[in-house]
Amino acid sequence: MITVTMPAHLRDLARVTGPVQLQIDAPVTQRAILDALEAAYPMLRGTIRDPATLERRPFIRFFACGEDLSHEPSDAAVPVEVITGAQPFRIIGAMAGG
Repeated sequence: MITVTMPAHLRDLARVTGPVQLQIDAPVTQRAILDALEAAYPMLRGTIRDPATLERRPFIRFFACGEDLSHEPSDAAVPVEVITGAQPFRIIGAMAGG
């Protein structure tokens, strides 16, 4: 099982109170995680990725194992610790400004 954490506004939209667990078949990639998340919580479609291009929305970042995966290819495998459930896949709202 993959554990996914989300910021409060996405948890509220999905009507969950904490991390979510997703069963994902190999290969486990960012795209596979987001596809499974949007399938389980259809109200999240279009909030994390553009629905037409499936590109990550601005000000949304993906982290795992202390690393920013936001600019990695969406079909690249996520770290083994995420795949084994030892570490969560984190979706974080980025901040901008000065």
